[in-house]
Amino acid sequence: MEGYAYAKKRFSPGLGASLEERILMKMQKPMIMDHPLIQHKISLLRDKNTGSKEFRELISEIAMLMCYEATRDLPLKEVEIETPVAMAKTNVISGRKMAFVPILRAGLGMVEGMLALVPAAKVGHIGLYRDPDTFEPHEYYCKLPVDITSREVYVLDPMLATGGSAVDAIQMLKDKGVKHIKFLCVIAAPEGLNALTEAHPDVQVYCANLDEKLNEHKYIVPGLGDAGDRIFGTK
Repeated sequence: MEGYAYAKKRFSPGLGASLEERILMKMQKPMIMDHPLIQHKISLLRDKNTGSKEFRELISEIAMLMCYEATRDLPLKEVEIETPVAMAKTNVISGRKMAFVPILRAGLGMVEGMLALVPAAKVGHIGLYRDPDTFEPHEYYCKLPVDITSREVYVLDPMLATGGSAVDAIQMLKDKGVKHIKFLCVIAAPEGLNALTEAHPDVQVYCANLDEKLNEHKYIVPGLGDAGDRIFGTK
């Protein structure tokens, strides 16, 4: 997309860059995932004939595949365990615990897939609705784990259209002291992705597919319709 830089695969800064530069360079470039399984499932999501049951399953499966990539940089520590054969040195996850925070209501569809890989993660909820006239987001609910500031937080929303809800949700988390945030979406419009990365350049964004544009009603084109309605069968 013109005027917008993104990485389809894991970003690799120059070998001479410092650790801080490497982290910042990576975080400023959203990851657009091009895995064949994800792309295949997105095609099924887009089909207007896909029913709510299958739609929910597909959203969950895509979220699980995205979780695999988004957690690739989790720190490890070496431990010693005893197998049935011998003692072995092996790695386990160390460092901060995780929390998944879906933006209601469509973000709920991604939680099950994320928890399938990280069942020990805690789950918070942020409720935002979009004004039908101004398209601006408004908060109506926020419930987070009490230790949210000590966790690495993954904000979930299938659709990144204008970016308003994602920007506000992440700002809410920052205002509460959260320092480590990632954002995961299935479909994004360039307008929303630009808005999010400009407002929060320190937040790593993972997106399964970058679509063409927003229409006059602020829906993503070609998109997949209203994700919340299709997940819950309310339309």
